[in-house]
Amino acid sequence: MNKLKLFLENFIIYGLGGAISKIVPLIMLPIVTRLMPNATYYGISDMSNTLVSFGSAIALMGMYDAMYRMFFDKDNEEYKKDVCSTALIFTLITSAIIFILMLIMKQSLSQVFFGNKKYAYVVYLSAMATLVGATNSIVSAPTRMQNQRKIYLIANIVSPVLSYGIAIPLLLKGHYVIALPISGVLAGVTVEAVFGVLNAKWFSVKRFDWQILKKLLIIAVPLMPNFIIYWVFNSCDRIMITNMLGVDAAGVYSIGSKLGLASQLIYTAFAGGWQYFAFSTMKEDNQVKTNSLIYEYMGIISFACTSVICAISYVVYDILFEQEYIAGYIIAPYLFMAPLLQMLYQIGNNQFLIIKKTWPGMFILSSGAVVNILLNRILIPLMGIEGAAVSTLLGYVATCLIDIVVLMKCKLMKPSFRFLIAVFVEIIYFVLWRMLFPKNLVLGIIAALITMACFIILYIKDIKTLITSIKQGGNK
Repeated sequence: MNKLKLFLENFIIYGLGGAISKIVPLIMLPIVTRLMPNATYYGISDMSNTLVSFGSAIALMGMYDAMYRMFFDKDNEEYKKDVCSTALIFTLITSAIIFILMLIMKQSLSQVFFGNKKYAYVVYLSAMATLVGATNSIVSAPTRMQNQRKIYLIANIVSPVLSYGIAIPLLLKGHYVIALPISGVLAGVTVEAVFGVLNAKWFSVKRFDWQILKKLLIIAVPLMPNFIIYWVFNSCDRIMITNMLGVDAAGVYSIGSKLGLASQLIYTAFAGGWQYFAFSTMKEDNQVKTNSLIYEYMGIISFACTSVICAISYVVYDILFEQEYIAGYIIAPYLFMAPLLQMLYQIGNNQFLIIKKTWPGMFILSSGAVVNILLNRILIPLMGIEGAAVSTLLGYVATCLIDIVVLMKCKLMKPSFRFLIAVFVEIIYFVLWRMLFPKNLVLGIIAALITMACFIILYIKDIKTLITSIKQGGNK
C-alpha cells in the first residue's frame, strides 16, 4: 500500500469536506452577529452547543472510536455488520437515557449553562440535538470506514448550508434564542436520515451481539472519560465565564474563539485522513517511526499557522465584527493553537489505542484538564476572557508534554531534537507577539515569516523528499 498517497488523499478529501463544514459557519458568523441585538443571544446559542457536546460525550461513551477500531480487526463483512449494529443499538439506548435525563433536569441545566432558569426551553432543543448527534455519528460511520470520500464531501456541504438556511429566516423574524439551536436539530435529522438510507445494510437489530458489545465496551469505557475531559477543555471555560462574568462575556469569548476554531480546518482535515490511515497501517514494522514523523510534521504546520493567526487576528476582527466583539481578537491565537495541540496529543495517544490500552490516555488528559480548571479559577478574575484562553492553551501544553514523555518511555514515539528547537522558536514568537505587537500587522507578519523560515531550515531535507515523492507519484 502506498502510504504517502493514502495519507495525502485522505487528508485532502476529508480535509476539503471538513473545511467546508467549518468554513460555512465562519463565513456566516459576521452575518449572524449583526442579525442579533447583542452578544447575549450568541452566548446562549454557544452555551446550547456546549450542553449538546457534553450530553453527546456521555451518550456515545467512546463507542464511535471502539467501533472504528474493531471494524478493522477482521476482513469479514458479516463481522463488520455485527460490530456496526451492536454499536448503534447500544448508542440508541444511551442516547435515549441522556435525552430523558436532560428533560428532567432542565431547570438545573438552564441555570448552570445559561445563568438563568428562564431558558429551560432551550434545554429541550439541546436534548434533541444530543439525541440526533450521538446516533448520527454511528449511522454515518460506515461511510467513513469504507473510505467513501465523495459521499462524505457532499454531506459536509449540505449539512451547514441547510442549517443556516433554516437559521437566517428565524433570525430575521426575531427568534434570536432558538434560531441556531433549532436549525442544528433539523439539519442533523435530515443528514442522519440520508446516512440511514445509504448505510442501511450495515445495521440490523438481529445482528446485536453481546460478545461483541463486551469487546466494544472494553475499548470504549476507558475512552469515555477522555471525551468528557475534552469537553472540560473546550467548554468548562465558557461555563465559568458565564457564571463569573455573565452570558454576554461568554458571547464575546465565543466570537473570539471562532477565528481560533479556524484551526479546526487543519484538525478536521487531519482527523478525517488520519483515523483511516492509522488503523489501516498499524501492523507495519516501521509504524512508530512513521507516527513520530507525522507528529513532527503536523506540529510544524500547527506552529506556522498559529504564527500567521497571531499577526492577522486584530485586523480580521476589526474588519469583520462590530465594536462589541473586537475584544475577542486577543484570545483567537490561544484558541487557534489549542485544538492543534489536541491534534498532536491524539496522534500520540493513538499509539495506546492501537495496542488496545486506552487507560494511559485518560490519566494524561486528566492532568491537563486539572491544570486548565485550576488556572481558570485564577486567571479569569485577573485577565477576563483572555485568562480563560490562556488556561485552555496551557492545559493542552501540559497534556502534550506528559503524553510525549510517557510515549518515549514506552518506545512508542521517537521525536527528533530539531522538533524541540522548533517548539522553542514558536514559544519565543508567541511571547514577543503578545508583549510587543498584538495589533501591529506589519511587525506580526515579519516575525511570522522569520519563524517559518526557521522551520524550513530545520526541515529542509524532509521538504525536498516530500516534493520529490509527490512528483514521482508518491512512490518514495
